[in-house]
Amino acid sequence: MTPRHIRDFAAKALLWLSAGAVSALLLALAGYAGFRGAPELSWKFLTGQESILGGTAGILPSIVNTLVVIAVSLAVVLPVGVGAAVYLTEYARNHLFVEGVAFAAGVLSGVPSILYAMIGALVFCDKLGLQKTLLAGSLTLSVMTLPTVLRTTQESLKAAPRSYREGALGLGAGKWLMIRTLILPASVDGIVTGCILAAGRVVGETAVLMYTAGLSMVMQDFSSLQSALDASGATLSTALYVYAKERADFGAAFAVATVLLFLTAAINFLAAAVGRRARRV
Repeated sequence: MTPRHIRDFAAKALLWLSAGAVSALLLALAGYAGFRGAPELSWKFLTGQESILGGTAGILPSIVNTLVVIAVSLAVVLPVGVGAAVYLTEYARNHLFVEGVAFAAGVLSGVPSILYAMIGALVFCDKLGLQKTLLAGSLTLSVMTLPTVLRTTQESLKAAPRSYREGALGLGAGKWLMIRTLILPASVDGIVTGCILAAGRVVGETAVLMYTAGLSMVMQDFSSLQSALDASGATLSTALYVYAKERADFGAAFAVATVLLFLTAAINFLAAAVGRRARRV
């Protein structure tokens, strides 16, 4: 073997080793959580609610709260993030402005979540009078995940072939028609990636929701959209914190962790399916 072949083989072996190590770590964490949590899972645990007097544990309110927070957060952040990325990539002509926004997004994506929690509590809960509600928590999470959606979408738009733009404009298509029919479908992978990252951070966030959404584990009134948004309660991640830290009930905590793993996997599969359908359209 020549030195070049040896270097190629070593690089490939190192890459395979790195991928294997990451996969093994992921499987080990998921397997351990499932091993500890699966025996604690039951239909009563999934469909009931906690009662200290009755000595029962249940996470149905936390599941519903989690789904509400995910839906509201993504409904806010996706249009804003994707729209801002389209404007910065396709319409903005001030190079300094575009670079400034990109720099700001990079800085904001690295800000600790506890700072977002404090800002959300001061702005949404106090100044805007939303109190500790799922709406306040969702809006805070939207602000926190906006830089991630913006940057992933922007990079995906930049990666779209230049020939798409030149061909469409050369045939007389308007700019918005070109973006809607060619650029956005070609960038759907980046948009889906941003959606997955945002949803994953929303599902796993604890500090922000503790300060802005509350820790109540009792089923609230979800008879209407307004009542759902005005409700205060714990999501699955904050319920896990309560069981592990406040109650020292590690069996229930691992059961919640198992549910979180399944929910995260379901979000990934759903986003991938939506991405495949969008590409076909």
